[in-house]
Amino acid sequence: MSAPSVAPLRDTYPTRLDHAAQPIARIEPTVWATEFSGPLDAGALETMDRRGYLLRPSTVGPDWIPPLTQELERIGSALGDDPRIIREPGGSVRSIFQPHVLSEVIEEVLGLDTVLPVARQLLGSDVYLHQARINVMPGFVGTGFYWHSDFETWHAEDGMPSMRAVSCSISLSDNFPYNGALMVMPGSHRTFYPCVGQTPADNHRNSLVKQELGVPDRATLTEAATRFGIDQAVGTAGTGLWFDSNLMHGSGSNITPFPRSNVFLVFNSVENQLGRPYAAASPRPEYLAAREVQPLGSGL
Repeated sequence: MSAPSVAPLRDTYPTRLDHAAQPIARIEPTVWATEFSGPLDAGALETMDRRGYLLRPSTVGPDWIPPLTQELERIGSALGDDPRIIREPGGSVRSIFQPHVLSEVIEEVLGLDTVLPVARQLLGSDVYLHQARINVMPGFVGTGFYWHSDFETWHAEDGMPSMRAVSCSISLSDNFPYNGALMVMPGSHRTFYPCVGQTPADNHRNSLVKQELGVPDRATLTEAATRFGIDQAVGTAGTGLWFDSNLMHGSGSNITPFPRSNVFLVFNSVENQLGRPYAAASPRPEYLAAREVQPLGSGL
């Protein structure tokens, strides 16, 4: 089914303001279903609810890593100047969007028993793919991603009304503490931090290379890091990191010889479909934010 073009609902999480604003307590739950609705047990659901993220080793088995890595290399070399490929200023690939459209192998990952049922359980409904990408951080030259909440961008620029989306980042290489592994602020998903600054036209052209708008200021980040602390999401290739749409996260640059890459899948509830952007003149392209709602697999 296709999402209609509708006006945004009342803005519960105003952002991209012309002035600093106080943090806003989250309204929605983090976990929308129970242990009887999917593969996660009560302990895993409690961890997700409390910390905003969950590590799941062996989300894909060792036999998946070589073909997925080969697909990454094939897609990156085949697309050329396609807008779905985001490059570093030096020309190396940073991200590839819509890889599931470009690769049957990657599309298969969506339906794995270790992936789709978890997304449904966490969101308590049928789900569709809001966004998918491959992130690449090569050795020596891979640059990081500044601290941000994904929901802030999806709300402001895509028109996502509520915090009812979850990301699954599946590592294709070992994530060490020293090769740009993702850092998260556990518990920060329960607080929304409004950001300052008006969204310019086609902001995604710059923000996907270096995000400077839609990020909290340093004083806010200092307060948040002091309050919540910082964890590093490390693990062997094949590990899945599930994290809430509003979790504050970021990564440092990779100056080691060891590359880091991951398949990044964003699942949104079919009950949380996009409207008009809350803080942008027009929505981002479909390859960044799917506006056609196609439920994945069968229902709960």
